[in-house]
Amino acid sequence: MASPVAEVKDGKIVNQTNTTQKTTKSNGMDKESFLQLLVAQMKYQDPLEPTSNTEYISQYAQFSQVESLQSMSSNMDLQRASNLVGKEVYIETTGTDGETQTIQGRVDYVTYNSGKAYVYVNEKEYSLDDVKTVLDSDYTEACSLAYNFIAALNKLPSLEDLDLSSEENVTALSEVYNKMTSYQKTFIASEKVNLLQKYADKIAELKKAAEEKNNTTEDKTDEKSEEKTEAPADKTEE
Repeated sequence: MASPVAEVKDGKIVNQTNTTQKTTKSNGMDKESFLQLLVAQMKYQDPLEPTSNTEYISQYAQFSQVESLQSMSSNMDLQRASNLVGKEVYIETTGTDGETQTIQGRVDYVTYNSGKAYVYVNEKEYSLDDVKTVLDSDYTEACSLAYNFIAALNKLPSLEDLDLSSEENVTALSEVYNKMTSYQKTFIASEKVNLLQKYADKIAELKKAAEEKNNTTEDKTDEKSEEKTEAPADKTEE
């Protein structure tokens, strides 16, 4: 691919040349060619029916208007592309087998070449026209958080097999859920929330049972210790 006319990284144009001139040449006649054609038209016009100056001015005005619109369109595409830097997008493209492929990824940077904008996602180049969906950052974060949360929850043992070795994981999941915003919590199914609560309740029961067992063991140990340290009774003299 040829060197980009304008390159955008981190939302800023870092390398830009005259995009209007490049675009005009690639799309058709530029201003210099138009003026040469206009001079030729004036030179070889019918002397008996010469073209009026008004018509020449009108032609030039029309060309200038078209050129201005092309420049505006180019700048709008560049601005639109640069606004995508850092955002998650869905791209639809046709594979080598002719099937439509959907690609999701983060736009690392964009380039602008020959009047067309390109985005780079997962280190590959795609036309700006292939971008079909732009994902909101809050939505993307909530989806990622929900996915990781559910994956971690599914790794826990069943309630029947749960023991205190899973206490740290259950506590960490509870803290993650409690720190979620109301919007982020809507991405977690209610049955998953209920399951986490059951895990937390089971851990609380196991801890209580373990404490009671420890207390009982300590009491028995104290009783045995008192029996050993109790002084023997004095013998009375006959």
